[in-house]
Amino acid sequence: MADNELPGGAYRVGDLTVTRFGYGAMQLAGPGVFGPPKDRRAAIEVLRTAVELGIRHIDTADFYGPHVTNELIREALAPYPDDLRIVTKVGARRDGQGAWLHARTPAELVQQVHDNLRRLGLEALDVVNLRVGGFDSPEPGSIAEPFGALAELREQGLIRHLGLSTINADQLAEAQSIAPVVCVQNFYNIANRQDDALLDSTARQDIAYVPYFPLGGMSPLQSDALHRIAVQLEATPLSVALAWLLQRSPNLLLIPGTSSVAHLRENIAGAAVELPADALAELDAIGGGS
Repeated sequence: MADNELPGGAYRVGDLTVTRFGYGAMQLAGPGVFGPPKDRRAAIEVLRTAVELGIRHIDTADFYGPHVTNELIREALAPYPDDLRIVTKVGARRDGQGAWLHARTPAELVQQVHDNLRRLGLEALDVVNLRVGGFDSPEPGSIAEPFGALAELREQGLIRHLGLSTINADQLAEAQSIAPVVCVQNFYNIANRQDDALLDSTARQDIAYVPYFPLGGMSPLQSDALHRIAVQLEATPLSVALAWLLQRSPNLLLIPGTSSVAHLRENIAGAAVELPADALAELDAIGGGS
């Protein structure tokens, strides 16, 4: 499958071109995104298949595992295709029991950027997102110090572009006063639409919006309308949910994750479902519309 056959086509992130249908590597780590995968060979196969199918946007973080997904990406894909874009996150760490902890001091961020570079085997990172908020919602407050530290690393040539994760509109504006922001990665899906206004704002600014947990996360999407439309279109509810996201806004990029090649293929095929206008209107109403 060629790049242009992937659902949604391509999008420019800064001066980089990525496929709108990407791949999130988080699920390649062990249970709870902690420890090694149950089947390392299968994890390697998923990554290689994603690239073979034309995906050129892979999302990762060195705190997945920790270190596991970055090591798998390097083992599976290096030397990397020239047009492959690897996006990573910093701003968190894991303790010995797998808890997620903030790690946003300038010194911690510098270390994390170097850790990502080393484990991925890169001289510069395409995009680094600063993880700011909690699990699924922003935490208000200034992000000037941590974002400024990443901006300095960008000036040094270690990072090409900067993004933000789990932030609000005020934090986006504050970051933009320091350095350009090319993407926002927040919690968003067909049933969780609190970010509608921010999504529309990023679209007007040509900033990519990358929803995490596009299929519901820890609480799988449940909706009578979603299931009814899926039956009408002879698709699965999750396929319809992915297709709705791609049709929601042209700057929206998908990074659904899976540890299964079969599921990866299903996600790609499902996202290609064409939703008619009446179905879109009914689906829009699930989360309140915008």
